Amino acid sequence: MASAAHSNAQIFSIERDPRRAHEAQLLFAHDSRVCIICGDWRELVREAPFDLLALDGGGQGKGSESPLESADWMQPGGLIVMDDFTPMTRWPPSHGGQPDHARMHWLEHPQMRATEVRVAPTAASLLGFYTG
Repeated sequence: MASAAHSNAQIFSIERDPRRAHEAQLLFAHDSRVCIICGDWRELVREAPFDLLALDGGGQGKGSESPLESADWMQPGGLIVMDDFTPMTRWPPSHGGQPDHARMHWLEHPQMRATEVRVAPTAASLLGFYTG
């Protein structure tokens, strides 16, 4: 992402594992646009609003976790990217024999225009455009 980002972009990443966070900080020490934070993903809201937010490991609403509140995190016109979904094969979507509440949250969110993109035969991502 950093290599493709505009020279004026600010890139934030958060890692809860201190060792991994430190390694990432060392890796990007030469790039002043990149800020690696050690902590829980929820702490990243301090840097909001975002134009692009890639959720990987929190905020999606999977399991017992509630999805993040997009209005607190996103700039109108911003894009949320969420990975690690299994491809949807029917409507309404289900996962493990249960309704897929996380996916439904994003696909039916009143301030989002979201879709699922199959990225491999057994993997899908959700892309959500935040309308504000």
